[in-house]
Amino acid sequence: MILPVIQGFIYRVVKSSVVLVEFEDDFYVHHYLTRKYDVSFSFNRVCLQRAHQAVQNASDALFRNFIFPESVSRTNIPTAPALLCPGHKLDANQLSAVRHILSIRGSPPYLLVGQLCVKKSGSPPYLLPGQFWDEKTNFRLSRTGVVVSEAVHQLCQTSHGNRILVCAPSNLCCDGLMRSLLKWIPESDMFRVNAAFREKEEVPEDILPSCLYKETYTSLVLRRRNFDILVIFFLVDASSAIEPETLVALTSFAEKNTTVIVTGEAENRWRWVQADMARKKGLKISLFERLSNSVPYCVEASVQCSSHNWSIITSK
Repeated sequence: MILPVIQGFIYRVVKSSVVLVEFEDDFYVHHYLTRKYDVSFSFNRVCLQRAHQAVQNASDALFRNFIFPESVSRTNIPTAPALLCPGHKLDANQLSAVRHILSIRGSPPYLLVGQLCVKKSGSPPYLLPGQFWDEKTNFRLSRTGVVVSEAVHQLCQTSHGNRILVCAPSNLCCDGLMRSLLKWIPESDMFRVNAAFREKEEVPEDILPSCLYKETYTSLVLRRRNFDILVIFFLVDASSAIEPETLVALTSFAEKNTTVIVTGEAENRWRWVQADMARKKGLKISLFERLSNSVPYCVEASVQCSSHNWSIITSK
């Protein structure tokens, strides 16, 4: 008996070797243990299609000063605001970065150079000044992560009308930052958007109430109308993502007056760029790396390590 073509969906890969596939009931009616199958795979192009669309949208003049700034001049609040009830203990370097973030308005992006924001800790680590560790969940905010967390905390205290979007290329980073913010910001004021392919069981229990799920999978697709006015936009750990992936978020939500903060670690790159043409065309270079090596930022960095457009958060 020849079976018709039956479509299944890969929903999990275990240890890079075991593939778990889900089929409709018709498959199991005809299945038995020793039966052999001709198997073929097709690739879900949704993520690529979004990246292609983002690259196309990037040609809009609205995004030029975010993506290809010709100078780093910007609008700033003349007097940097004082911090209101800071949640973290900050050193002078971190305090300066947070105050700069609070004082800037609009484009071009503000670069925050330092370690990746969140790291897993196998055991209670020796914490350097300005770091943060959660003993229940075993994650640690780096010094850069503390700056991002404190900046969001301060922005929420400054104005309840602020719309703040924090994007990162990993669940570890998003979960870690959200856990730190839950200590000061009401759960009802935050919303955790998960990747479409993240299983509900993979979401930590303390974060799940802030997520939107439909049936057994994350179904939310954010659209511009979900925000009244996006005031500030954090592209966190942007050095770990290829530029088109970063542009998906940037071109979807940034407006003319949106403030964009781009964080990343020097020499940190996304490794899996397999196409030769993509590598030759510079796809391994992230938005963070390209901006930090561009003339406007390089000129300023050669003068000072912390300014209204650039801060370096040292690891010590």
